[in-house]
Amino acid sequence: MAVTRHRIYAIIDSADSDDLASRIADIGIVSLIVLNVIAVILESVNTISESYSLAFYWFEAFSVAVFSIEYVLRLWSCVDPITTNTQTALKIRLRYALSIHGLIDLAAILPFYLAIFISADLRFLRALRLIRILKLTRYSPALGLLLRALKREQQAISAALFLMGIALLVAACGIYACERTAQPDDFGSIPAAIWWAVATLTTVGYGDVIPVTIGGKMFGTCVMLIGVVMVALPTGILASTFADELRTRRENYREVVDSALDDGVITADEFTTLETFRSQTGLSTAEAERILQNEVAKKLKSPEPCKQCGFISS
Repeated sequence: MAVTRHRIYAIIDSADSDDLASRIADIGIVSLIVLNVIAVILESVNTISESYSLAFYWFEAFSVAVFSIEYVLRLWSCVDPITTNTQTALKIRLRYALSIHGLIDLAAILPFYLAIFISADLRFLRALRLIRILKLTRYSPALGLLLRALKREQQAISAALFLMGIALLVAACGIYACERTAQPDDFGSIPAAIWWAVATLTTVGYGDVIPVTIGGKMFGTCVMLIGVVMVALPTGILASTFADELRTRRENYREVVDSALDDGVITADEFTTLETFRSQTGLSTAEAERILQNEVAKKLKSPEPCKQCGFISS
């Protein structure tokens, strides 16, 4: 049982590029996700949906079956890397189920089952099938990097969004006070004014509703200036964290290269390890090659002393 679980984990959750079964599984799941997104888009066209409704249904059923099996296997094998007792294994499985990837995997299959067991009109759930595209974050190092950056700075981003919410409320209240008499249809209540506040603070500015009074225009100018700062705040935080994550990945890869170069030679096994680590970290082949060449050049310029006599050869 343990051997089987270990093999399943290696196939569905391993980044080993030399494992043929793992590569086939990854390609199959990614292809199915892309086909599902295409199917949802085509199904929104009435003529196509009416002509191929049965084909769409059976493709959806097949996809849900595959994604359900994948979800169960991930839930079962996620404890494999850790030697655990039964209680700890249960906690690990629960942690996976509540993780970002686990929730995405569940959300990818949940609308189908809800439509079966609930008799209400749940046609709106069809659009939720597009959430399956988020499953690609498991196979894309770049998207995974973005998620890690969001998780790392979740407190700072939450604080920025909280400030944005306060600014939104103040802007809606202010424009309501300035424009409610002149434009009762557009600014007759604070909830109605929130639309203008959102469009202005985010610097989108649709222009469908605009202030016409002098006080409203002056207040609107202040809101525009505040909006530029408020939008830039979470963007700057995320961009800085994203850059830090990229820098950390390069440093980690450089450390692995240095370790492989300890004896002055990179063996075939060490090269395979480097390539696997490069794939896991999402570094491009050209960037990894540049780091490798730089570290080899440093090694040649700064030879280490002999461990026996301490002599440094020229």
